[in-house]
Amino acid sequence: MADAAFKAPARTPAGKGKKLAAEDFKSHVKPDWCPSCGDFGVLNSLQKACADLGIQNKDILTVSGIGCSSNLPGFFQTYGVHSLHGRAVAVASGAKLANPDLTVLITGGDGDGYGIGIGHFIHAMRRNIDVTYIVMDNQIYGLTTGQASPTTAIGMQTKSTPEGDIEHPINPIALALVSGATFVARAFSGDPGHMTETVKKAIAHKGFSLVDCFSPCVTYNKVNTYQWFRQNVYRLEDEQHKTGDFNAAMAKALQTEKLPIGVFYENSIPTYEELDATIKKNGSAVRARLELTPDEQKALLQGFY
Repeated sequence: MADAAFKAPARTPAGKGKKLAAEDFKSHVKPDWCPSCGDFGVLNSLQKACADLGIQNKDILTVSGIGCSSNLPGFFQTYGVHSLHGRAVAVASGAKLANPDLTVLITGGDGDGYGIGIGHFIHAMRRNIDVTYIVMDNQIYGLTTGQASPTTAIGMQTKSTPEGDIEHPINPIALALVSGATFVARAFSGDPGHMTETVKKAIAHKGFSLVDCFSPCVTYNKVNTYQWFRQNVYRLEDEQHKTGDFNAAMAKALQTEKLPIGVFYENSIPTYEELDATIKKNGSAVRARLELTPDEQKALLQGFY
């Protein structure tokens, strides 16, 4: 039978059985990233965040695209999809609309999400689909061995820009704000405790959540290192930033001398799933009745007479 009416699930369920720990989300497949890669910190923070929130493994779907960071679903003990380059947000959106009860996470890199996937990124934000997108932003293409990415700084020398990058970098935070994301945050994998708390807030938020994670590439990016970030980031919480103030969030997003981490903006408005007429009428597609009754078959055929 179809659900009588769609009701968004609680985002912080108590869970059943034993209390979850980060180890419960560790896959038997070991990460194959370079030693000291920032993605290790992101994976650990995500495991801790899901355990703290008490979300059961079976209730989580993790979707990725292509890239070093997009291997993450294989190292994270949940349902997972390793999809096509730049298509993670599209795949995740479809899964969420089919089964709104799932906690849907998206993991990928700056090249995958802010390059080939930027169109899906923008449209999912303006629709306010209830997914959490964690982007491991290392300002370089790591998997293809060191080319300039959409977030590479002007003047940076890479394999594809040996005389220095001449393209202006994407500002993911500002882009998310103007595109309609209802939760916009930034984290740094060298500050794991703070990142865990930021990711927890993102997952608990109902609506499109972006967490742009500074995740240093220790092999191909010798500029944006752990040491560089530690000298150039600061926590928004230390300045009592008001997350409900859009203009204040935009002003912080445009800062370039010192880079804020933490929650820039949070707003509570209805999600796409809550407004969609089909979901409201029939409930989630995975629980909908597929067959037609004899009366429904007759009524359908009469339309062709």
